Order: sequence, then C-alpha cells, then structure tokens
Amino acid sequence: MNTQDDQALADEWAAALEETGDAGQADIDALLAADSGSSASNRLPMEEFGSVPKNNDPVSLEGPNLDVILDIPVSISMEVGSTDINIRNLLQLNQGSVIELDRLAGEPLDVLVNGTLIAHGEVVVVNEKFGIRLTDVISPSERIKKLR
Repeated sequence: MNTQDDQALADEWAAALEETGDAGQADIDALLAADSGSSASNRLPMEEFGSVPKNNDPVSLEGPNLDVILDIPVSISMEVGSTDINIRNLLQLNQGSVIELDRLAGEPLDVLVNGTLIAHGEVVVVNEKFGIRLTDVISPSERIKKLR
C-alpha cells in the first residue's frame, strides 16, 4: 500500500469515529467502573455445565419448568448395530455389498433420542410400515444421570 491508500484508510477511520459520538475512552472507563461497582455484588458465580447441582436433591422431572421444554422436537432413531471399517473398504462398497454388524440376529435394537440410549425394542410391521415395540425402557432418572 502507498501513503495515499494509508491516508484514505486513516480518514475513513477518523470519519467513523466521529460518527460514534462524543464518547471517549474516559467515558467508557467510567461506565465500566460504575457497572462493576454496582452489580458485582448482585452477580452469582458461573457454574460449569457438567457440574453437579449445589443442593443434593434427587433428580426429578417434576416441577414448573418442565412445560417449557415439552414441545421441543427431538430426533429419535433405532440402531440395528454398528461396526468400524477403514476408508479403503468404505470406498469399495457398492450395490449388493454386505456389512457385518456387531449384533446377533434377534437381539433387541437400541432406541436413541438425540444420540442418547433411552430404550431397547424389537421390529414390528404395522399397516405395512416398520415400527418398534419397546421391550425395555430406561427410567427417566437413569437417563438424566447418564447425561451428567
């Protein structure tokens, strides 16, 4: 860049700073000092997301805040099984390829909600569509404990 470009850039910055008003660094420092002095005593310390609540109350789904989350959509999926393969084998897959899974035939499927196991079940056909009959459901308190 040459000095004309530098000067043009400096002029643009000067114009932008003039548009912001009369507030200088001293005014900003005064506002920050006033804010930290008046509300520092009102602030609570931040907690880590994974931390255990300070009160040792048992985990419960009862309470007034549950209604807030009842209409949030979640993704539910059924997992037949899984396996690990290397990229070379992945690239060689084509129509008719068979991938061996880690489950035996007849074993129950995992029912996952947003990737979290909530139940086991078996495949059924209802009105020509696949469905799943839940055979074992993990209790809500156990699901919440697993999240921690």
